[in-house]
Amino acid sequence: MFSKYKKSTGTPGAAPDAGKAEKVTTIAPAQNTAPAATVTRKAAQVSPAQVTPMDKERKRKERMGELKLDMHRVLLDNLNLSALEHASEQDLRQEISAIASEFLEERSVVLNREDRQTLTSELYDEVTGLGPLETLLKDETVNDILVNGPQQIFVERDGKLELTDINFKDERHLLRIIDKIVSAVGRRVDESNPYVDARLKDGSRFNAMVPPVAVDGSLVSIRKFKKDKLGIDDLVSFGAFTEEMAAYLQAAVATRLNIIVSGGTGSGKTTTLNALSSFIDNAERILTIEDTAELQLQQTHVGRMESRPPNVEGKGEVSPRDCLKNALRMRPDRIIVGETRGEEVIDMLQAMNTGHDGSMTTIHANSARDGVSRLENMIAMAGIEMPLKAVRSQISSAVNLIVQASRLQDGSRRMTSITEVTGMEGEVISMQEIFRYQRVGLTPENKIIGHFTATGVRSHYAERFRMWGYDLPPSIYEPVAAE
Repeated sequence: MFSKYKKSTGTPGAAPDAGKAEKVTTIAPAQNTAPAATVTRKAAQVSPAQVTPMDKERKRKERMGELKLDMHRVLLDNLNLSALEHASEQDLRQEISAIASEFLEERSVVLNREDRQTLTSELYDEVTGLGPLETLLKDETVNDILVNGPQQIFVERDGKLELTDINFKDERHLLRIIDKIVSAVGRRVDESNPYVDARLKDGSRFNAMVPPVAVDGSLVSIRKFKKDKLGIDDLVSFGAFTEEMAAYLQAAVATRLNIIVSGGTGSGKTTTLNALSSFIDNAERILTIEDTAELQLQQTHVGRMESRPPNVEGKGEVSPRDCLKNALRMRPDRIIVGETRGEEVIDMLQAMNTGHDGSMTTIHANSARDGVSRLENMIAMAGIEMPLKAVRSQISSAVNLIVQASRLQDGSRRMTSITEVTGMEGEVISMQEIFRYQRVGLTPENKIIGHFTATGVRSHYAERFRMWGYDLPPSIYEPVAAE
């Protein structure tokens, strides 16, 4: 199926280096690598038995990295790359293993079974996947992958960042993986276009910034795509909000209130938007607009659109605003914009005000009141000169509900506020908070102590809920005391 390994294509001069690497790890490190006085001082603090394994492990990793780099070049020269698309994983792994064995044998490099399996697996990831990142992408406990140059890779687990022992060989290795990702979705990244937003095959969100903008090496962030769709029940069980809040949100979505989900990066805005969409009736036509497709709507009638950056000549750009304008001509019942961050806010508010009730979007803001200010600022940045009162009147009539999602200092994500927009009072937008997350204190383990509670304010849309068949009990609005 594939072209066979050819010994004549081996990299000249590779054998001596490979042999040297083998000797480094199989023979105990020489004792004369440092002056005697230095060794004596260290011996008084740390025993030699503790130093040697760490030194051996570091050199073993260096040796494996050099071998993998040389073998990857050999694989690219000898594998029939055009046949890889039709090859099964098992056949490809067997071919890589066979080529690797011949490579090691020719260079007289001896590896144990575990190292051989690790090397073969990493080579498979290099050829078909994303190299060192592949292991982290398969790890279900990892939520985010953050790369700060080739030698520093962080991951987020349970809301906390931690440094991994995984790294790239050098900056060229990292750039090759970045180019592999972005070229697969028809985008590019280079010195003239040093940043890019893309998505992986599984839907994970990918962002990269390369030199010269990235000073100390390319920066990469990957927001992993959840394979299991989180519904309202899941979020309630995780403690993101309460059953009473879920009942209220169900009524709000079902009765076609226009909703904005507000929050910071990584606070769970998109997850919340996905969960809220589960309350939309299957009979409705939904159109989604995103820069990078992340939404996982569960309805049957969904039309998805994704914006596109300009090409090398600076042409062919399709902005979110272009998508939104076109969506208005496609007979939508609801329009969902993945994130509003620019001039498309004008069209979004127009859609909410002109018969597309029940539309939803997300914005970056610290609170509901800040969210309204952000909308005002985005309208101003769009270059449209309108009196402030007219802008606020437009916002107050378009937006009905603002849901605030936050990632707290202990890494937990909570729906910290649900606020209704009730209209205008003079030149000020009037708002009322219905539910909030009340923080009480902090445990010795730095876990936040708090509880969800209603504010005691009856919903401005209670009559609308009742007319649509969602007669929520008055007790849902009663404050809850801390336990």
